[in-house]
Amino acid sequence: MKMKNKNERQKANKFRHLDEVGRNKRQRREEPKLNRKRASKEALPLILIACEGKNTEPSYFNKFELKSVEIEPIGDGFSHLSLINWAQRLAKLKKYDEVWCVFDADPKPDDPNWAHNFNNAIWTAQKIKYHVGYSHQAFEYWLILHFEDHQGGSMNRTDYNTKLNQLINPLGASFDGNGSKVVTPELFELLNGVDKATGKARVELAICRAKKIFDKHDHKNPAKEESSTNIFELVLRILNFDKDDNDKFLIEKICG
Repeated sequence: MKMKNKNERQKANKFRHLDEVGRNKRQRREEPKLNRKRASKEALPLILIACEGKNTEPSYFNKFELKSVEIEPIGDGFSHLSLINWAQRLAKLKKYDEVWCVFDADPKPDDPNWAHNFNNAIWTAQKIKYHVGYSHQAFEYWLILHFEDHQGGSMNRTDYNTKLNQLINPLGASFDGNGSKVVTPELFELLNGVDKATGKARVELAICRAKKIFDKHDHKNPAKEESSTNIFELVLRILNFDKDDNDKFLIEKICG
């Protein structure tokens, strides 16, 4: 009889212990974890890049792999002032930290208003605190500067495709400027690769070349600033988001 009572007490103690363990586990799960660091994902800065081109510019910017900023390059064929108006409509749909408008001069000799339209688009964007990345004559000029130090002067946009392919075909890439107009992964890799002749990153060479040419002008009449581009300002902006304060892509540092 004593043995039976002892076994029953042991069994009861066992169940009480298991029940207590279970209660403790449930309590730990239910208690707020005040001392634990909660995992939180902060929203990254978001930049809208409203592009004139549907293919070239978006395919270029979309290939940047960025960790500290999100960019949304979108193109829908709008140009000049209509692009600025389109960017304003897009900016109402989402909260962007910055808005950039990217477009070309796209000279039209038969249109007496094209110069005014181009200049007016730049000034209108700046007036509403939008940033502008423009090229005279076209965005492909920025790509060419990665491979050649073209010192300004006239270069018709119809010649860009031939010129760019002369520079990149020997390096294993091509650009279909008369068809898809897409910046391929192979071309983008070259653009961000190292120039063997100088040992410098091609994007840094392009930045310095573009700035040197851009600074020759006073920007009072951008329609007359051929050939030039300030796309380097946008590229610097997005690249610097991924840099520490002491390791920025500073013009003075990379251009000497």
